[in-house]
Amino acid sequence: MSVADDFNSFVDNLKITEASATTISDRYGKITKALNKKYRNTESKTDNSLQVGSYGRFTAIKGISDLDMIYEMPVSEWDRFKEEGTGRQSVLLQEMKEAIKVSYPKTKMRGDGQVVVIEFGDQVVEVVPGFKQANGSYKYPDTKNGGKWKNTDPKPEIKAIREANQITSNVRKLCKMVRAWKSRQGVNMGGLLIDTMVYNFFQSTDTYNNKGYKFYDQLCRDFFEYLSEQPNQDYYKAPGSRQHVYVKSKFQRKAKKAYNLCLKAIEAEGKASANKKWKQVFGRNFPAATDVQKSAEARTWRDTEEFISDKYPIEISYNLSIDCRVEQRGYQAHWLTHMLAKRLPLLANKQLEFSVTNIDVPPPYNIEWKVLNQGSIAEQRDEIRGEIWQDTGHQKRRESTKFKGEHMVECYAIKDGVVVASDSIDVPIR
Repeated sequence: MSVADDFNSFVDNLKITEASATTISDRYGKITKALNKKYRNTESKTDNSLQVGSYGRFTAIKGISDLDMIYEMPVSEWDRFKEEGTGRQSVLLQEMKEAIKVSYPKTKMRGDGQVVVIEFGDQVVEVVPGFKQANGSYKYPDTKNGGKWKNTDPKPEIKAIREANQITSNVRKLCKMVRAWKSRQGVNMGGLLIDTMVYNFFQSTDTYNNKGYKFYDQLCRDFFEYLSEQPNQDYYKAPGSRQHVYVKSKFQRKAKKAYNLCLKAIEAEGKASANKKWKQVFGRNFPAATDVQKSAEARTWRDTEEFISDKYPIEISYNLSIDCRVEQRGYQAHWLTHMLAKRLPLLANKQLEFSVTNIDVPPPYNIEWKVLNQGSIAEQRDEIRGEIWQDTGHQKRRESTKFKGEHMVECYAIKDGVVVASDSIDVPIR
């Protein structure tokens, strides 16, 4: 397959399935109907609700687990809840929760800070009660410290992404591809921040406005370079609304890693190894090499690699960092990240201890590891690895450097059956 064919298939693989779209529509409709019945004595499934978030901006991808909606409250209800510091905001959330519970009596839900959270088995829907203002924005409740009102303005954001995508249809497609990168590389980056960075990228250049899938390898390369060179800052301004979009954690290091992988994939164009590099950037949804490419490279080894996305849904919302302590008898131990930064060679016959060095996932959670052997020597020995292992309880994993080649270790934090944080480290043995 050509670059164009690969990226065309990749984007198709990211599309939300028809069955999932029907389920999402049914849930939005049922929730809207319950609230309309409570506050307006009607049973409309569409009136007075607004689909927001990535689904509302049409930048969501298959497997989306977080859905957002605003329910527009009647103006007549404002006087009941407007007072701040009296707990009325919490009363509103509880009242909405009870109204929705009539339609979903067995579904777990809670009024949580600013939203009503409805926990389905495969998705979470967050419902925000909003009072529409003269300028089109919404006041929504915040229950902290006795309660107050905040402001949100999602319609201009939806409009800005739509209008940018009318100039070049590559905007929404790149937003979706970056979401796949987020899940693959464990980047704690909110959906609106992703869309903001893609929007800003296309505002900075018109190089790809009229380019098709044939140029998507270069598009990805240039976007990740752009992302890796962003200065450290606390927030960006959302397209359209210009509201602050806060940065949860630094993304530049992982963007630079993706940029370097793009360079290697482009260099290996036409070979099966190119698809492997793109998969390292974007995950399983990027297509594998064709049989012709594989046979041309005379593959004789067994492929035993496992993928975390086959075991759990992925919704990165926390931070996780790993490092590796390199040991050899008679020598001082070093951290692998330090060695790689100093370009010190990692040789064979070393002992490696991988460990979680930072994690902010609230317990309880589980840790799992993946050790991937790659390269010509691993192929010759038929020792390609890629199994996923449960942590023994110490958040550590011991390995040894047996032979030269490209190796990688990944670590995942799983909470409530969802991968919520992950990190990886390259282990280039020379």
